Amino acid sequence: MKVLVAVDGSKASLEAVDWLVGHARAAKEPPVVELVTVHQPVLKLARAVMRVKPEELEHWYQKQGEANLAAARKKLRRAGIAFRSLILIGPIAETLVRHAARAKCELILIGSSGMGAAGSLLAASVASKVLHLTKIPVLLAR
Repeated sequence: MKVLVAVDGSKASLEAVDWLVGHARAAKEPPVVELVTVHQPVLKLARAVMRVKPEELEHWYQKQGEANLAAARKKLRRAGIAFRSLILIGPIAETLVRHAARAKCELILIGSSGMGAAGSLLAASVASKVLHLTKIPVLLAR
C-alpha cells in the first residue's frame, strides 16, 4: 500500500508515524511511504519579502522542511520502512491532496492535532479540507 504521511514536526504528526510503524509490522507487505511536509508560501505583499532574495527564501523553506522531516525519517529508517521524503510549497491541504493523487497514494495519514489549541484548530481545518478535496481515504491518527 502506498501511503502519504503528512508531517510538520509536531508531536501529533510523529504519533501518526508511530501508528504507521506499528501497523506496518502486522501487514503482509510493508507500506511504501511518501513522507511530505508542506510550507504555506510566504505572501508577497509584505515589503520585507521584497528584500529577501529568492535563493534565501528557498534555503529557508529547505531548512524548515528538513527540520520538520528529521524525526519522522529517523523513525521510518529505524523501522526499516521505505520512504521518499519531500518538501512542498503551497496551500497545505490542496498541496497534500494534489501530491497524493500524482503519487498514486492509496491512503493519506495525518496527525490529529498540532501545537496547542490553535494548532489543534489548524490541524482540524487542514484535515477537514483534505477530506473535502480528495477521494483517497484519509486516516486521522491520534
